[in-house]
Amino acid sequence: MSQTAQFLEQAKAAVQCALTLDEIDSIRVKFLGRKGVFTVQLKELGKLPAVERPAAGQVINEAKHQLMSAIRVRQQELERERIQVALTAEALDVALPGRGQLGGSIHPITRTIRRMQRIFVKAGFEVYTGPEIEDEFHNFSALNILENHPARAMHDTFYLESGLLLRTHTSPVQIRAMEENGVPIRLIAPGRAYRCDSDLTHSPMFNQIEVLAVDRGISFANLKSCLYQFLSNFFERDVELRFRPSYFPFTEPSAEVDVLSENGQWLEILGCGMVHPNVLRGVGVDPEEFTGYALGFGVERLAMLRYGVKDLRLFFENDLRFLEQFQ
Repeated sequence: MSQTAQFLEQAKAAVQCALTLDEIDSIRVKFLGRKGVFTVQLKELGKLPAVERPAAGQVINEAKHQLMSAIRVRQQELERERIQVALTAEALDVALPGRGQLGGSIHPITRTIRRMQRIFVKAGFEVYTGPEIEDEFHNFSALNILENHPARAMHDTFYLESGLLLRTHTSPVQIRAMEENGVPIRLIAPGRAYRCDSDLTHSPMFNQIEVLAVDRGISFANLKSCLYQFLSNFFERDVELRFRPSYFPFTEPSAEVDVLSENGQWLEILGCGMVHPNVLRGVGVDPEEFTGYALGFGVERLAMLRYGVKDLRLFFENDLRFLEQFQ
């Protein structure tokens, strides 16, 4: 029995000193294998007197159980260490930049919107936003658009089952701004608008920036000056503009504006005019005391002119070959 205890202590010490799973297995074979130390002791029990055999067998079996328990514990420890070493060796620093990867870029439409906003904000205009899902009052009626006007037709406007609609321009923002803040006011209203239209130069969803200035003594000359200064800054050159008389329900007089391109062609870029007296009255402003002008820019149109893009759809197709040019 004392010899069995000595063997057990030796085996446990060897297990604790083992550094690999292979060493553990060698210890198991040495003491518990078919020719192992404890196996041989069990086979030699027959040499003992009959009265001593049960106690001796119990001691040997208990030693085997203790050694197997120690082996399992050490195996688990070594396995955890092995996994930790492997994880450390294979660890990735996700904060490091990827190798061989090109950086992203700001989308040309976003770039154009930010450029337009910077120019107007420096000129003293504030940025206002409003809901893209509008009611007919703010989208049409408050802008002096009559109930029988073609713009209200379903083939031009996206109507929802609730009776609301997707705004067809960002002009409703100016109505909400004047209702909430009154006048004088100078604002730009960037955002998405929606119309049933799709071709090389039109999209069902497009970005627009509405410009509004209402104050005492504002005239068409102020509108022309504002427009000239903005476009000269935007295109980074002196521009030549052409104003053509037009009609918009919410402005009077109204005009469409063309810019002379660098290749000598006149290109239409926006509509504008003096805010209609009915629009001012609708928000509680006396048109005899206050006047104002409004401009409506199509962001995609200006982006096409600035970057020389011929097809509007390129902005929405997400072709990386196209977008990588704006990095």
